[in-house]
Amino acid sequence: MSGVPLYELELRAHDERQRLQSSVLELRSRIRENMDVTKNAREHVWLASAVVAGLGILSGYAVAGLFTRY
Repeated sequence: MSGVPLYELELRAHDERQRLQSSVLELRSRIRENMDVTKNAREHVWLASAVVAGLGILSGYAVAGLFTRY
């Protein structure tokens, strides 16, 4: 063996498991926060409104172009 006592290896493994578990919990929390639709809608309401308005104008011109002759 490498000369490292078994109990020390077990302690290291336990510490690594704890660190991995806390990292996973933090990642889940961040993903849940970033995927919150209500929060994102509140933060980006003006951008979303501008995009929807632009799409509405473009689709209006496209539909109007179908019914007009030049």
